[in-house]
Amino acid sequence: MESAACKTHNAAMTSKTYTPVVMTKSGPVRGRINDGVATYLGLPYAAPPTRFELPTCPAGWTQVRDASERGPTAPHTVRPFPNLDVVPLVGTGSDGSDGDYLRLNLWAPENAKDAPVMFWVHGGGFVVGSKDAPISDGTAFAQSGVICVAINYRMGIDGFLPVPGAPTNLGLRDMLFALRWVKNNIAAFGGDPSNVTAFGESAGAMAIANLVTSPLAKGLFRRAIIQSGHGAMVRDIPVAKRLVRKLARLLGVSPDADGFRSVSHLSAMAALEKVAKPASIDLRDGDGFEPVFGISRFIPVWGDDVLPLKPIEALRQGAGAEIEIMIGTNAEEMNLYFVPTAVRDKIPGPLAWWLLSRSLPNARRALKAYGWGQKGVRPGVAMTRAMSDLVFRWPARQYASAHRGRTHMYEMEWRSPACSGELGACHGIELPFVFKTLDIATGPAGLVGEAPPSELADRIHSIWVNFATDGTVPWRHWNGDRLVYQLAAGDTNVEPPMAAAHFLRD
Repeated sequence: MESAACKTHNAAMTSKTYTPVVMTKSGPVRGRINDGVATYLGLPYAAPPTRFELPTCPAGWTQVRDASERGPTAPHTVRPFPNLDVVPLVGTGSDGSDGDYLRLNLWAPENAKDAPVMFWVHGGGFVVGSKDAPISDGTAFAQSGVICVAINYRMGIDGFLPVPGAPTNLGLRDMLFALRWVKNNIAAFGGDPSNVTAFGESAGAMAIANLVTSPLAKGLFRRAIIQSGHGAMVRDIPVAKRLVRKLARLLGVSPDADGFRSVSHLSAMAALEKVAKPASIDLRDGDGFEPVFGISRFIPVWGDDVLPLKPIEALRQGAGAEIEIMIGTNAEEMNLYFVPTAVRDKIPGPLAWWLLSRSLPNARRALKAYGWGQKGVRPGVAMTRAMSDLVFRWPARQYASAHRGRTHMYEMEWRSPACSGELGACHGIELPFVFKTLDIATGPAGLVGEAPPSELADRIHSIWVNFATDGTVPWRHWNGDRLVYQLAAGDTNVEPPMAAAHFLRD
């Protein structure tokens, strides 16, 4: 069921003013113009995917294609979340019955000419999410003179399971295919194919951080904005094969491409929920680390042609040095997962230790470094603080330090008043400010609570636009003095190393 904010958003997208016909490589398309913004929805950048095979070009057409409907999204299940309306953040889900979902949305200034391009990859743990999530509507970017493109991609089993007999990293390969579509077609919409900024949040940011280092992405984008992401969430293929075998047993199929092709999307999504349980499978590597800390079982793998090396090692060897990067995190990332669910306030100490120990050696020491056992510090508070740094904040700093090109680091510290003032600067909180979609996330169950500061959205949005236009940001690049720009304060500080640095690998 759509929320009221989503219904308002969808109604606003309806327009009776048509754009001039644009000729793409596949055929002519016509969108809508509203208040100076030309919108094209549901454009196919690839053919409907054949499961566990590489993306291919869409079939061409000769008649003008109407681009006013978003079309289907990749199969995924969106579950209700306590105390928060998550539909504006991730969309409404899909049962996978319509497989023609490798599509994109495009927002452009009316009569654009050589406009900078921003290429958006949504988050959702590589298992949920959609280009159509209302919070990431690209209208404001077009109003600011930028063409914004948002894509769907394969997720879960179909996109990020290294199934024998199938290409690895199919979700990343979809993103690469969409980037090539932009390179080949964006000029027809008034965009500059030589000035593309790839940006994403959470899983989308992880994907962009990985593609910065990929030899297959060379020349496809000039800049990257990595929001609450980094390159450490990749898995060794042999470890990921444990997940292949586990899922095959659950589904009663052979652990190969033919076996998984026989599984319906609904059955696959049910299996995803089973392996998501903390004790369902051990995916720690030989050193005892689980790089995703249980947030998702499905992440990119390294050791193929997409990611020949672990991204952090590739960065140190100079991969992606030509790409200008803005990377950042939010001050209280894990609040999103642990505050609305009451885990932060109610989890007992032994369980907090057990959960963290399934991903991190020396979990007890790490928790103590964040206050576990100290008077007045609940175990869940220590766990939430520790995981905010371990999962997101410190690995992002490691990524910035490894990148051999120009890198700028930010922190989003504005605190949401949602959940009785406790949600704070949680994961995803920057999104409605970046896209200037505060109205979508405002309300009693909204991510930003009531009356969020619109002037902060204006300022943050402008930082993103300016960086995508010419690489300009209002602070100096990251180097040995560890300079971080505070988005809400509009100022910089020199950040000391975090306690997490003692527990994560370099």
